[in-house]
Amino acid sequence: MLRERWESALPFESFLQTARSNVDLWHAIHQRAHVPPDLLARAAALRTRWHLLVLSEDWCGDAVNTVPVVARLAQLAGTLELRILARDENPDLMDAHLTGTSRSIPVVMALDSDFVEHAWWGPRPAELQAWFLAVGKTMEKAERYREIRTWYARDGGVSTLGEIVGMLEKAEAR
Repeated sequence: MLRERWESALPFESFLQTARSNVDLWHAIHQRAHVPPDLLARAAALRTRWHLLVLSEDWCGDAVNTVPVVARLAQLAGTLELRILARDENPDLMDAHLTGTSRSIPVVMALDSDFVEHAWWGPRPAELQAWFLAVGKTMEKAERYREIRTWYARDGGVSTLGEIVGMLEKAEAR
């Protein structure tokens, strides 16, 4: 089942061409995306060639701040390939990767060469998710999103990349 989903999913560049929301932001974050050398070395050292299947939508603020950075890692590492599926067109897959009861995205699934899922990450870095659950949910939407955007800009994708590389290392060690 996941092999068919993978084959129907879009490579990141094709996803960018189909995006209708946040188009400039998707492109800008991808162009500015920087992968720290230590994280790139760790990803390049993975023995498994991982397929990263991402559930996302172009309107999602968390996705636009994380997926372009993960796409840059995949482009540089040589051990990773990334493709994107629309969350709204894959409710069964989304429901298998819920954060509580929420259909929060993005979700990054780690699939091996046989398209068996070993782990998944999402919808945002652990530090930001903890803040969101403790403080962010109590704020007005506009103020909450301003704080989230500021956090992502300060972090530059480092937390996301560290968590995803760590997830892949753990999956490979099993």
